[in-house]
Amino acid sequence: MTTLTPVQQYYKDKTIFITGATGFMGKVLIEKLLYSCSELKEIIIICRPKRGKSPQSRLEEIWKAPIFQRIKDEKPHVLKKVTMFQGDITLEYLGLGDEDLKYVAENTNIVFHMAASLKMECPLTESINMNLAGTRRCLDVAKKMQKLCAFVHLSTTFCNYDQKVLYEQVYEVKQKPEDLMRLAEWMDVKTLDSIRSDLIKPHPNNYTYTKRLTEIYVRNHYATMPVIIARPSIVTCAYKEPLEGWIDNMNGPVGLAIAGGKGVLRSLMCAADAKVENIPVDHATTGLIFIPHYVNEMKTRPAEIPVFNLTLGEDQKTTSRWVVEKSMEFNNEYPLTMPLWYPNCNLTMNKYYHWFSVILFMWLPALLVDCLLTLCGQKRFLMRAHKRLMAGLKVLQFFTTKAWNFQNPKYIELCESLTPEEKAIFPTPLQFDKDEYMFNCCIGARQYVCKEPMSNVPRAKVIYRIMYILDRVCKILICSWFFYWLSVKLGVVDYLCYINPLHLLTPVKQ
Repeated sequence: MTTLTPVQQYYKDKTIFITGATGFMGKVLIEKLLYSCSELKEIIIICRPKRGKSPQSRLEEIWKAPIFQRIKDEKPHVLKKVTMFQGDITLEYLGLGDEDLKYVAENTNIVFHMAASLKMECPLTESINMNLAGTRRCLDVAKKMQKLCAFVHLSTTFCNYDQKVLYEQVYEVKQKPEDLMRLAEWMDVKTLDSIRSDLIKPHPNNYTYTKRLTEIYVRNHYATMPVIIARPSIVTCAYKEPLEGWIDNMNGPVGLAIAGGKGVLRSLMCAADAKVENIPVDHATTGLIFIPHYVNEMKTRPAEIPVFNLTLGEDQKTTSRWVVEKSMEFNNEYPLTMPLWYPNCNLTMNKYYHWFSVILFMWLPALLVDCLLTLCGQKRFLMRAHKRLMAGLKVLQFFTTKAWNFQNPKYIELCESLTPEEKAIFPTPLQFDKDEYMFNCCIGARQYVCKEPMSNVPRAKVIYRIMYILDRVCKILICSWFFYWLSVKLGVVDYLCYINPLHLLTPVKQ
């Protein structure tokens, strides 16, 4: 019989309750718990019907994800340890029926509350209902749990926008979370949105504002409940587990990389030399797994609520410029098939140059392509796609134009406290190679998001070379036309015609 490590021993015979289990990070957490902590008793997840699919059918869809293949191959029996109940964090007691609620309350030992609305520009009422009131409802259920030993709330390192340096602690705001929830209950959506900008200052969006207030609400329960706050930065592709480079969405940096690789994104407002704050999803999820064990092993209970910033160490972080350069190198070797144009994205903090590039090299070509599609009787799509992209970039500028400073000594200490056996089982930021990870991310985006096999690389390279030639020719023509138009408007052309500079080349008669 294999000897269990301290972390594995901690999870033995325990029941874990997870919200947000159908999300990107939630699926990786379930997989890692089942694979590396197989002696656990049960994982309970909640799910609501969606697009006509029942919770059970959605669970079957989750098992089809490629990340669960190693479990199917090596430990198929552990999949039976997952129980799904129909539930919804927007409903009181998470929408659980009486029998389901009783079962959860009597059996749960650890809670991972991961469900949240990531929308940054949605109505404020929706963000409050999902992020703040949703956490209140989850805590209401947790209060009924007779064997609860840890409630881990998933927050974000970006929720304290006004802090130049973010330490592993909760920061106060002038509003009270309870007051904001009451405000959202009696005030209509339109009225609340009319005072939104003044209410959320200095935060630039609803997401970070509501997540910050949620931290305070969770902190206020620390005296009576074993609550913990975990703050990952931007969660990106898997480094090693469960599959190198695995990701199932186009959110954040991966979406930008694909848009750049397809030639759609030509300019990005970005502090090119600022550190990129991201963490591989396998590092973030194993951090979540360590935290309950680490806190419960403390000899004395901390006076303040434990907070962990799940970020990479300073020596492992890269700059946006480095990421773009590495992406371009990768794209030269393994280009995406059927790009809309030759990839070439500029990073700048000059908004005038940014909009010059957007208009000339994004909107103008898109307009021309859409016109050609209309003439050919085809459906236009490029301008519409560009508008969606620009809306997304406007939100992402919050992350890309600011230099962040996240301190994580508690998290690093936690990783260093692991035994050699645990370090071999659970990936942490202590085992990280930037170049290898960048390669895995690019391969993962190509295979798992764009669904492009490596077998099509030779064909993609031919298209890539053609696009390069077209890009250079069109840039010369567009820039020539623009400067000619500008010269006409400024009267330079008329002036040159008037002075006839060609006479300087005519030989003077003796």
